[in-house]
Amino acid sequence: MIYTEQITALKKRLQQPLPGVEAQNIMASRVRPLPAEIPADARESGVLALLFPMQDELYLLLIKRIEDGKAHGGQISFPGGRRDAADDTLQTTALRETFEEVGIPSGEIEVLGQLSPLYIPVSNSNVYPYVGFLPGLPVYSLRVGEVQYVLEVPIRELFNPAIKSVKSITPSAFPDITIKAPVYEWDKEHIIWGATAMMIAELEVILSEL
Repeated sequence: MIYTEQITALKKRLQQPLPGVEAQNIMASRVRPLPAEIPADARESGVLALLFPMQDELYLLLIKRIEDGKAHGGQISFPGGRRDAADDTLQTTALRETFEEVGIPSGEIEVLGQLSPLYIPVSNSNVYPYVGFLPGLPVYSLRVGEVQYVLEVPIRELFNPAIKSVKSITPSAFPDITIKAPVYEWDKEHIIWGATAMMIAELEVILSEL
């Protein structure tokens, strides 16, 4: 299936019921246990899984966050962040944060749909992931002090079962904690785990259905 057909089919599929928690749990790992209920004071965040074509196949944009001592410091993630009071929707949040962090204007992105929300206990964040499509190659302007660099990952290689494994992870923000986590071990240097891996897992299940 060529990428244009994939994008059309993906947009249609995202309007249907999502695989949700069952798909997320394929790559689930948590530094802190999931509570019985999402706390009333949980902060809402929006992130964007941005797809774009290169050499006639789809790539996924990820970012490497700086080591800042915060809950997700140093991790590989989607661009995104907390909802501002001025954001009318969480989709607006995801697009605004993408522009602020990597410099891609929202007007260039087609939002295809939404993945399942995911609560992250360690940062008390309820994250709403959106899937977007950029028809051309990204041109970046990285936010100094937040983003170290970007990763452009071909979907075909990211979803290769051979790069999935289980690793002992010690988060930089929690040096006294080590957990066993399922990971996407991208290019032997970049380990994608935690909430980002869980969201990618749902996207992988959805794309496998097309």
